[in-house]
Amino acid sequence: MSDRAALLKGIRVWLVFFVVCLVLSGATAFPLVHELRWTEEALRSLGAPEHLPGLMEWIERVRDGLDTADAEYPFLLYGTDWLAFAHLVIAVAFYGPYRDPVRNIWVIEFGMIACAGIIPLALICGPVRGIPLWWSVLDMAFGVFGVVPLYVVRRRIKRLEALTTPPAAPAPGRPGVPRPGRA
Repeated sequence: MSDRAALLKGIRVWLVFFVVCLVLSGATAFPLVHELRWTEEALRSLGAPEHLPGLMEWIERVRDGLDTADAEYPFLLYGTDWLAFAHLVIAVAFYGPYRDPVRNIWVIEFGMIACAGIIPLALICGPVRGIPLWWSVLDMAFGVFGVVPLYVVRRRIKRLEALTTPPAAPAPGRPGVPRPGRA
């Protein structure tokens, strides 16, 4: 396998991994009410209330809020449907770099910027919305861990670009380069 083929294969593997994570993250935003009930039940069966009381209090509070919203204000959950949809749409954008990584490196860079943007969002909106700091740190981890595969992909795309781009000829008129029409 040539260096170019190996780089392209590695880029595609990392992109598929990133897209699968993005789709799973988005898909889990649709059934929030049910997921939180299942999570609470699972944590209780594992003995979390005794070992992690702060986590259990937070899960119960969020589940109560979601149950209330679902029963009395279901239109509020429409916002999380749009959040899920946005994840799926963003995942589709990564098809461009899958097909032609060098030409579509901007999608990778956009993703890296979006991952970096998670941190100020969590630090600003978390306290405003009453989110515990430890949960905001968990949210920020999505940006930190999300940027890793994108960084790897970007580096590989740059290496691929160097393999496929012929070296540029010096511009006419530069020292050591004869001008057209002169001997």
